[in-house]
Amino acid sequence: LPLPRPVTLGLAQPFARPARAIAMVTAILFGATAVTFAFGLGSSLQRIQDAKKTSADVTVLTVAPPQPGGGPGSAPGTSGSASAATTKPGTVDTTAMTKAIKAQPGTRTYFGSAQTQVTAAGTTGAVQVTAFIGDASWGGYQMVSGSWFHHPGEAVVPTPFLNATGAKVGDTVVLTDHGKAVPVKITGEVFVTNNQGMTLLTDARTLASAEPNLHAAYFSISLKAGTDPNRYTDQLNAALQPTGAIAQVGDSGGASQLLIMLDALTALLTLMLVVVAGLGVLNAVVLDTRERIHDLGVVKALGMTPRQTVLMVIASVVVIGVAGGVVGVPLGVVLQRIVVPAMGHSAGLRLPAAVLDVYHALPLVLLGLGGLVIAVLGALLPAGWAARTRTAVALRTE
Repeated sequence: LPLPRPVTLGLAQPFARPARAIAMVTAILFGATAVTFAFGLGSSLQRIQDAKKTSADVTVLTVAPPQPGGGPGSAPGTSGSASAATTKPGTVDTTAMTKAIKAQPGTRTYFGSAQTQVTAAGTTGAVQVTAFIGDASWGGYQMVSGSWFHHPGEAVVPTPFLNATGAKVGDTVVLTDHGKAVPVKITGEVFVTNNQGMTLLTDARTLASAEPNLHAAYFSISLKAGTDPNRYTDQLNAALQPTGAIAQVGDSGGASQLLIMLDALTALLTLMLVVVAGLGVLNAVVLDTRERIHDLGVVKALGMTPRQTVLMVIASVVVIGVAGGVVGVPLGVVLQRIVVPAMGHSAGLRLPAAVLDVYHALPLVLLGLGGLVIAVLGALLPAGWAARTRTAVALRTE
């Protein structure tokens, strides 16, 4: 190779000790696989957490005021055209809220959502319904299959609901809402974990109990480009004051404690595997360097400088590090594609492609170079020892 002699001497070394080289490649391979898998697992878990939030710039939260007697709110079901004066006690006036949101400069689009419960044919318990006022297709919900609903009488459901009812995308299920049978067509399978997956997402006009003037409502707002979210929120809060609603910037969902724990555990285990891989390289390079101590004395006597000695020892693990990274990264990707869906399956969920497809060209290249980094770090200590060894001492060593 057209390279300096110390580099070529180092690059040739793995071929002189193939069994030892294979052992080092294996150690680095496990380290690269662990790092790649940890990156993929952490990214997938973060996307699962993000899927629980909406893609809103501003959210509006409200809870219905109590009835005059101090008891819980009355049953929902008032007309969507009701004004604040005709709103039943214990409900919130979504009509006034939507007017305030529409009137705000900077509002690009919005949708409201509220919760109710129904029963479905084929299930034994209650099914939680998230009813949307407006188009919620931009809200960030991840589709596993099919498509988002577009009309009343259509809905999307998660995997556990399909499994419980024996239905599939394209089928029609019958819901019972306050004694009334409501046929609903399933247009898609959505990734939602609420109520252990026994939930249904549909238009508010599908169910009488999900019309506006609900016990609690949640509005998600997307702003026009260039709109200051903080200023918009202050102005909207002033307009919403009569309704008792509160606007805030971004989604209200916080970080999952379980996700934080899983990320910390994964990082700790990955660090341990990387350290073990580095120690494996260190052990092999120390053994190799001590076996070649007389050769080091010869090249030092011929004029090799300490810096060139360090370069030679590090070059001896370059091929090994690259080989370990090139093989370990694909194995880490395969491992992530096996483990993450298995985790979802254990919870009765099918994961959307966006949760699994977390690797891109640049991260994969950097992860591949991780094998080289592990090899170089493992070789630094014996390289420094070899550079400090005196020529006379090395030549007397047999």
